[in-house]
Amino acid sequence: MTSAPALEQTRDTDGQLMGLACLMTMAFRGFDLRPLAAELIGRAAGRESDANALMDLSTILLLSDVNTVGLAVQAEALQASRIYRLASSRRAAIRLLAIMSSGDLMVNAPLPFLFEDSDIELTMIYLQPGEQLPRELPEHDAMIVAISQSDRTLGLLQSLGRSLPTNAEPIFNRPAGIARTCRSEAYRHLADVRGLVMPPTSRTTRALLSRTARGELALNAILEGGTLPLIVRPVDSHAGHGLSKIGTLGELESYLDGNTFEEFFVSPFIDYRSPDGQFRKYRVALVDSVPFAAHMGISDHWMIHYLNAGMNESAAKRAEEERFMRAFKTDFSVRHRQALEAISNRFGLELLVIDCAETPSGELLVFEMDPAAVVHSMDPDDLFPYKRENMAQIYSAFRAMLARSIDAACHEGVLLGSISRRQGNVRTAVI
Repeated sequence: MTSAPALEQTRDTDGQLMGLACLMTMAFRGFDLRPLAAELIGRAAGRESDANALMDLSTILLLSDVNTVGLAVQAEALQASRIYRLASSRRAAIRLLAIMSSGDLMVNAPLPFLFEDSDIELTMIYLQPGEQLPRELPEHDAMIVAISQSDRTLGLLQSLGRSLPTNAEPIFNRPAGIARTCRSEAYRHLADVRGLVMPPTSRTTRALLSRTARGELALNAILEGGTLPLIVRPVDSHAGHGLSKIGTLGELESYLDGNTFEEFFVSPFIDYRSPDGQFRKYRVALVDSVPFAAHMGISDHWMIHYLNAGMNESAAKRAEEERFMRAFKTDFSVRHRQALEAISNRFGLELLVIDCAETPSGELLVFEMDPAAVVHSMDPDDLFPYKRENMAQIYSAFRAMLARSIDAACHEGVLLGSISRRQGNVRTAVI
């Protein structure tokens, strides 16, 4: 795991893309990004069509929650170029092409976090909703669809599903599997898995919820078998935005009065509190069907996000997370092996991140699955020294998966040209 870059080290005289991982790490570590933003504005003004400067500026604005301006700057960047390249920190042995979509920071998988101190060169091609995959693509050894599921991206995922090659070229996270991660669909694929609970989720409208709040419509009319308390969230929301637990019809009415969203997901609330009264939420990364611990959050509140769980402030919580990570392969992943295997088999995604917990009876309680959830090593080493090794295992597994698939494709004669000449480098990395 690398430390956060110093500001002076990030200034790019060559005009290269800094990228999400670098900029988010700086923001996470408390760097003031305003001087860098000013420098990027100057660069964009001084160089016609400096797409890299515009894209990095857009990322800084989105990290700063200046979303409207950030998306406008991103649109300007995409007018200048649809292709962006992050050079590897070492001599490139693998060239990965990621298919991405325009949008905020939740739209695409944050792949650059997986390539710290890596020999993987990442090229990103951005498509707009309704566009087809271009016939001519940048040179690459493997391809990954990095777009997350949402209403906005559904059409793009469907068109990609029709246009992506079906031969043995290494293509990871195909669109059909991504589409299955939709909240109102994912639970259906896992309903019969022993040892796994994923609450049924229905999509509904403000009008129907309002009728329910007024007692005009039974709750089970919008959610099969639905009872209070409920979890309600706006469609396509993330990171807890608009998420609420509803205990009474009066609370439901107040919730609707407090926002302007028109469509919502509703699901039953499952109390996953541990015997000590704390809630424990886990993030697990599946890489080529192999589970890895990404983090563990502990809180006395049911809605846990790692940043609000007080992990920095509590040595006891960090000690428990360390025990969870160190024993993951012989404990958590063994106890939930059947459930994790079912998730891998039924969604067919080579990179998938799961947010989950355990029920009081010991079942795996799955909240959501998203290939675009972040798995990172931004946490400070002095507080979280145990994470370095764990994150390195995830990064290594992802790189090894790419290398194995590329090597197999070379043997099958699917990939030609420069990849064949670099086959020795790839095979050496696998060994």
